[in-house]
Amino acid sequence: MSKSDQEKIKQAVDLLIDKDTDLTSFFAKDGMLKELTKNLFERALKAEMDEHLGYSKYGRGETENSRNGVGKKSLITEGGVLELEVPRDRNAEFSPLLVPKRQTRIDGLDQKILSLYAKGMSVSDIKLQIQELYGAEISESLISRVTDNIMDEVRSWQHRPLESIYAIVYFDALVVKVRQDKRIINKAVYVALGIDLTGRKDILGLWISENEGSKFWLNNFTEMKNRGLKDILIACSDNLTGMSEAISAVYPETEHQLCIVHQIRSSLAYVSYKDRKKVAADLKLVYGSVTEDDALGALSDFDLK
Repeated sequence: MSKSDQEKIKQAVDLLIDKDTDLTSFFAKDGMLKELTKNLFERALKAEMDEHLGYSKYGRGETENSRNGVGKKSLITEGGVLELEVPRDRNAEFSPLLVPKRQTRIDGLDQKILSLYAKGMSVSDIKLQIQELYGAEISESLISRVTDNIMDEVRSWQHRPLESIYAIVYFDALVVKVRQDKRIINKAVYVALGIDLTGRKDILGLWISENEGSKFWLNNFTEMKNRGLKDILIACSDNLTGMSEAISAVYPETEHQLCIVHQIRSSLAYVSYKDRKKVAADLKLVYGSVTEDDALGALSDFDLK
C-alpha cells in the first residue's frame, strides 16, 4: 500500500471517529461499521455503472441505454447480511464485477463453511452456526454444494502427476479427528513427504487405513508409481509393519532408512532410566558423525563402554 493510500485511510478514519463516536456501538452487529461497509459496496457499484454507461447516455432511439433504478440484493458477509441497492440499466446489460449476478455471499463465507465442516460439524450444525454468527439464513443444500466443490479439488490433487525421481521420501503418521458414522473419532493419516532433486518439498500422498501392513503400503507405492514416480533414492520411515517389503517390491533399488529417533528410543528401552541420558549422549556421537568412518569409530568406542 502506497503512502498516499495510507494517508487517505487515516483521513477517512479521522472523519469517522472523533470524541463523540461511540466505539462500543461502532463494531456492534448493526453498528456504523456494517453501515459503512454497505455504503462502500453501493458506492463502488455506482462507479461500475458509471463506467458501464460511459458517465452519460449513449446511442439514440431504441438502442438508448441509461440508469433504471436499483434492485435489492442480500449479500452474506463475515460482518452479517448486507441489504444492497444494486443499480440497473434499461437494457439489462450491466453485470457488476464487485458483486456478480446471482452471488449471494462473499468468498470468506465459503472458507468459514469449509472450516466448520473440517472440524467435524454436520450440515445442520453449520447452518445454525452461520445463523448465530452472521444472522444469515442459508440452506443445507448450499452448504453441501460448497463442501462438494472442495472434494473435486481434493480428488484432482490426489491424482496429480508426480516427479519421476525424489531424492528422499519421508513417511509418517498424523492423528486427526474425522467424522464417521455420525461420531468424531481419531484416525491415523499416513503422509508421504517428498524432497525432489532441487530440494523442494512436496506432499505426495495422504492415506487412511484401519490396518497398516504390507498390502496397504504396496497399494500406496503402486499408486505413486502409476502417477509417474519412477524411483526413490532414500525412503525414511519408522519401523512400520510391511514397509520394507512394499518398498522392495515396487522400488527395489531404494535405500530404506529407519528413523534415527525411533531407533534410539528402541535402544533406550533396554537401558535403565538413570543411565538413559548418558547412553543417549554416546549414541549421538554415532548418528551425528560427519563421515561413515567417524560413525564406525564412535560405534566401536560405544561398544567398549
